[in-house]
Amino acid sequence: MSETEILRLLECVHDPEIPALSIEDLGVLRSARVTDNAVEVVITPTYSGCPAMDVIEADIVECLNSNGFRDVLVTTRLAPAWTTEWLTEKGREILKKSGIAPPSRCGNADFSVNKIIECPMCDSKSVELLSQFGTTACKALYRCQKCLEPFDYFKCH
Repeated sequence: MSETEILRLLECVHDPEIPALSIEDLGVLRSARVTDNAVEVVITPTYSGCPAMDVIEADIVECLNSNGFRDVLVTTRLAPAWTTEWLTEKGREILKKSGIAPPSRCGNADFSVNKIIECPMCDSKSVELLSQFGTTACKALYRCQKCLEPFDYFKCH
């Protein structure tokens, strides 16, 4: 079985904090390597100490075990550090449809300046920061000044 086929199997593994989002679309799933009947899967957490990583690792092992792979190694790689640039376009669309504003495209720039955050409900750019921390540490809480709905913004990093 090829890496592509293993990655396709792993499409059923979702982020427990944002269940609509697969770990591939989140950019956490970095690679899969097959040797004989063993598989090594490399993942990178969205931030060091992310509590979802243990669940993700267990879900990867369960997924591959149920597809006939008994020898599964999940390696957590911290470097290079995960970045919101690794989110797929599909992942960005899923975030928005889930009511979470996707991160700005920040590249290497200072992402705290000139970022444009749009309300995921009405697309208004007239929003206000309520808290630097939203439902998880990787999100901030905003409110739209047009539709008045609060929403999470997936922080750029």
